[in-house]
Amino acid sequence: MSEVIDLLARPVYGVRQVDRVLGLTPGTAQRWIDGYVRGGKPYPPVIREEPTGGDSVTWGEFVETRLLAEFREAGVPLVHLRPAVQRLRQELQTPYPLASSRAWLAAEGRELIRRVQEDVGLDRRLALVVVRSGQGVLDWSSEASNFAESLKWEETTFGSQVRRIRPSVDITEVYLDPLISFGEPTVRGVRTEIIAELVRAGETPDGIAETYELPRSTVDAAVRYELIRAHAS
Repeated sequence: MSEVIDLLARPVYGVRQVDRVLGLTPGTAQRWIDGYVRGGKPYPPVIREEPTGGDSVTWGEFVETRLLAEFREAGVPLVHLRPAVQRLRQELQTPYPLASSRAWLAAEGRELIRRVQEDVGLDRRLALVVVRSGQGVLDWSSEASNFAESLKWEETTFGSQVRRIRPSVDITEVYLDPLISFGEPTVRGVRTEIIAELVRAGETPDGIAETYELPRSTVDAAVRYELIRAHAS
């Protein structure tokens, strides 16, 4: 019998690898996941309850970092999200509240998040849930919607868990899976970095598509993702 794996608790990445995979400025994942010290003042992490000093990042921590990446242009320090994350951790009884199916799939998830946002006075620019003007209808913010659209859920003995995630909401062919290629970005199981390296070495996209039995559009998507990631970092 195969071992039952709690994917969210599975160590998959190193913190520097998270920056590279998500196209973050070096050091960003470290600050968000484990906190940092600046000018002698400690700043607590957003993702973890307490700093651990560890380099390993679990799949659940990575999924939550992917959400935070949607807010990086907001101009508000993401540490302001910490009180909301702490409250959601208590409400949902999970160390990974931002990766919880109860938040993203359950009908009452949006109401719970809205209430927590209001209770902790979360900056509106970091809101996960918004009230559509004049309608009184709760809806995901654009950042939260982009994140939710990038997730693929799977039923496990631990409940619904994120099995795959797209690092870029605009490139649907590229995904990350903790059980495939050590969580590196892939298209149909082929690492995007391998495809990009072949192109740089002079291989034609059509030739690569034939070799790996991929549609030409999928090869183009892999190259586009690698270019975006290189530019972002």
